[in-house]
Amino acid sequence: MARHTSKRIKGRTYKRCACVDPATDKRLGTKCPTLKRPNGTWSATHGSWCYQAELPRRADGTRRPLRVGGFPGQTEAQAALDHVAALVQLGEERGPAELTLVGDLIENARRANEPLPAPEEVTKRLDIGRDPDGMPTVADWLENWIDSRKKIRGATDRSYRGHIRLWLTPHLGHYRLDELTIDHISRMFDAMAERNDRIIEARASSDPTVQASVRGMRLMSAATMQRYRATLRAALNAAIRAKRGRKAIPLITFNPASYVELPSGKRPKALLWTPARVRRWEETNEKPSRVMVWLPEQVGEFLDHAYGHPYYPIYHLIAYRGLRRGEACGLSWWETDLEAQEMTISAALVQIGWKAEFGEPKSEASGRIVALDNASTETLREHRQHQNQLRRAAGDAWQETGLVVTNPDGSPVHPAKVTDAFYELAEAAGLPPIRLHDLRHAAATIALAAGASLKEVQALLGHSSITITADTYTHILPDLARDTAEATAALVPRKPRQQPAF
Repeated sequence: MARHTSKRIKGRTYKRCACVDPATDKRLGTKCPTLKRPNGTWSATHGSWCYQAELPRRADGTRRPLRVGGFPGQTEAQAALDHVAALVQLGEERGPAELTLVGDLIENARRANEPLPAPEEVTKRLDIGRDPDGMPTVADWLENWIDSRKKIRGATDRSYRGHIRLWLTPHLGHYRLDELTIDHISRMFDAMAERNDRIIEARASSDPTVQASVRGMRLMSAATMQRYRATLRAALNAAIRAKRGRKAIPLITFNPASYVELPSGKRPKALLWTPARVRRWEETNEKPSRVMVWLPEQVGEFLDHAYGHPYYPIYHLIAYRGLRRGEACGLSWWETDLEAQEMTISAALVQIGWKAEFGEPKSEASGRIVALDNASTETLREHRQHQNQLRRAAGDAWQETGLVVTNPDGSPVHPAKVTDAFYELAEAAGLPPIRLHDLRHAAATIALAAGASLKEVQALLGHSSITITADTYTHILPDLARDTAEATAALVPRKPRQQPAF
């Protein structure tokens, strides 16, 4: 058993195994007698090597022991322990704050199941701001900031890193952090606008080659620009809070991103596909708003047409219960209780580029329990019977993912394919166009028509704020109220009216 001790870290390497004591049904771990030969030396064929270390305490003073196993030999385990000790020594040489930061970096890497950072990388992060004349560049600060974020959801982390990689670092990364100005940032957004202009001009060109040069390129909306600014503003606010040098001087005292003027990026108005708007669309092929919502009867037409499609349960749950696409694709049977008629939204299958991966729901409010109506419960029961038939037909090729909706072999359904099929089904049904995400609004529309409050709709859809719900549906309510009034009036029997005598 080897030990490694420094001023701030104590560690050792050892062997353990997964053998279970039949009397207690507990793992023997390091106490297994088979780990060593009769002469006291380690067995070469039983167990695996591990290391244990006591990392520097957290900022709140709590301990953080580190235990890592699975190494094929003692040499590999000792090398990993030496790596940890070398990183801790870098913090020891710089001070208590830096020592805590090193512990954070090691702990975060282990939690994310990622390799520990190299000493050179840690040295670079620790030395940011130590030299009064060595102010970090914007690129250095953005990298340090995003890597130090702890309480951040996976989708948000990917969004921030995308903003940093695609625009913030290429356009602003070479400036010193304290020299970044409003004008520098404004020029970046001007470049975004110029890119939009080039795409629009190329799409309008009569030259097929020019048109092909921008195929697949998306315009950057005002809302997207707002999100880029929000990322930069958050990173610069962190730089204001950060200190450098022994005098604890802030890295910067002014956030230029807060003063850059951009288009508002407000949500487009959500409008119902009323008969008048449908007629106008049929005449001009133009949508009144980017966010259009089907009336309940149009939702019924679509679901009737889509019934029997492999993805029908997804469309049904989006339309009836307001699930997001990723939530419906990532819904599992173990989170679906048909007897209690409820489902728990605890995961989502999201699309990053083309790759689809599982993650947490979009926000804290998105993780919710959703009640199932009778129609949705019956739909899921029918689908489970059909899935059991697919499982038997696939045999050994079946992939047991536990998901509610799968491919014929049990594997997850790619979210993009769900969207493509939706557009094909909606067009075949002769319905006015909406996005798949707008089908989720149908659940809100039906709930509002049934008399639900905006607060109840917020909970149903998993919005983090009622402001989002109100902003989205404020423009729907008047049309919905008129439609409800007409439907109510139609229930009153009346005789045909004759021309009055006067």
